[in-house]
Amino acid sequence: MYLARVTGRVVATHKYEGLAGVPLQWIQPLDEHGKPMGGQLVACAVVSAGPGDLVHYVDGREAALACPETFVPVDAAIIGFVEQAVANGVRIGREER
Repeated sequence: MYLARVTGRVVATHKYEGLAGVPLQWIQPLDEHGKPMGGQLVACAVVSAGPGDLVHYVDGREAALACPETFVPVDAAIIGFVEQAVANGVRIGREER
């Protein structure tokens, strides 16, 4: 399970049949300090998440299993919200809007 911030929405006009109705989101993985780490990913949103939300996600086979229809071709899936996280004494929370 990893920490990320949702940075945007992805609209796909054609999807794999098993992903119909599953929203896609751009996410930016975060390190233990809440700073961006690596490139952004497209993730299936198993929970209703939107830009600015701090979320946790899984990747690989676990991502496919988290989707409503299992064993679909996905690399990452958002599985929950993170209201607040504390790492190394530093609080990581929701972005101010």
